[in-house]
Amino acid sequence: MEISEARVVISGGASGLGEATARYFASQGAKVTLLDRDVERGPSVAAQINGYFVHTDVTDDKSVTDAVASAVTQMGGINVAVNCAGIALGIKTVGRDGPHPLDAFQRTIDINLVGSFNLSRVAAAAMALNEPGRDNARGVIINTASVAAFDGQKGQAAYAASKGGIVGMTLPMARDLASTGIRVMTIAPGIFKTPMLAGLPEDVQAALAADVPNPVRLGDPSEYARLAGFIVEMEYLNGEVIRLDGALRMR
Repeated sequence: MEISEARVVISGGASGLGEATARYFASQGAKVTLLDRDVERGPSVAAQINGYFVHTDVTDDKSVTDAVASAVTQMGGINVAVNCAGIALGIKTVGRDGPHPLDAFQRTIDINLVGSFNLSRVAAAAMALNEPGRDNARGVIINTASVAAFDGQKGQAAYAASKGGIVGMTLPMARDLASTGIRVMTIAPGIFKTPMLAGLPEDVQAALAADVPNPVRLGDPSEYARLAGFIVEMEYLNGEVIRLDGALRMR
C-alpha cells in the first residue's frame, strides 16, 4: 500500500506521537481522521492537515464504534489504524501513601491496553469490507507499546503492564486477522520528546537523552511517524514489535 492511498484513523491524534503521525501521513497524501478527547486541539490539528476529527473515548465501545463509522463515511473507508492514545502514571506498588491505588492501575490498563484493542477490533471489522489488494491486503493496524514493556522502571507497574499487554497481543491479533488480509504491527518507542517530556527542565531532558547510546538524544515524534509510514508500505512486516529507541536499555 502506498501512503497516498491510506485512509487512516489515529487515536490520540491531537498531540504527541499521534499528531506527528497524522501530519506525516497527511503530507504524503493520505486521508486522516483524528480520534481524541481533546475537543480544542483536535479540530485545530485536523483543520491544519485538511483532515477530520471525531471526539472519541477509546475505552468506550459505542464511542469507538461511532467514531469508526464516522471516519468511514468521511474518508470513504479505512485501511490503516494507528493506536497512539495513552497515559503514563508514576506510582510505586507501595509508596509513602500506601499501596498503589487500584483505580489508577485500572485506568492505565483501560486506556492503554483495552483502548488499543477496542479501536483495533472495530477498525479491523471495517477493513474487512475493503476490496483486497495485492497479497489479499485489506489493511494495517499499528499499535504503540513502549520500551517499558521490556525494561519497566520503578513506578511503572501499571504503565509497563499495559504496554506489555500490547506486545503480547500483537502476534495473536496478526494471526487472527491473517485470513482477512489485515496486518498488525507494534512500535515500542524509547524516550521521545512528546509534550509531557518537553515540559521538563532542559537539564532533566539532557540527563534522559544521555542514557541513549546512539544517537545521544531524545527521539523525535516525526521518527515514529516515518516508521509508521514504512510499516504501511512494507507489506511483509506483520506480527512483530519494533523497538525505536536508539539502543536504549533502561536500568
